[in-house]
Amino acid sequence: MRIDKFREIIKERIRISEECNDEWDYGIENCWKQEIEILTEDIPSSIQFLMNECTADEYSWISEVIDDVVEKTNSHEFVECYKNLRNKFPEEYSKYNIMGSIEYAEAMLHQES
Repeated sequence: MRIDKFREIIKERIRISEECNDEWDYGIENCWKQEIEILTEDIPSSIQFLMNECTADEYSWISEVIDDVVEKTNSHEFVECYKNLRNKFPEEYSKYNIMGSIEYAEAMLHQES
């Protein structure tokens, strides 16, 4: 996984959130597209990133695209790994309703089965 590039995209997503109050659709969608591309390039390395290097902030931003990652990869392992991070980042998990994102991603997996 291209971690440095992923982190640049997250920084841009944060800038858009702070400076534009999330009212720049093109910028947000561009960030999402790039995040999805990086996360889906190599699922095993993305899972390694989640388990070993993902920050709390990154964890919360990934919730915006997890359903797209699942739609593109159909990876149960990615969802389980992301879901298990709730113990590592309980504040973000609660604050950003990450369970809702996980439930939606899991529902997509069941539709594919």
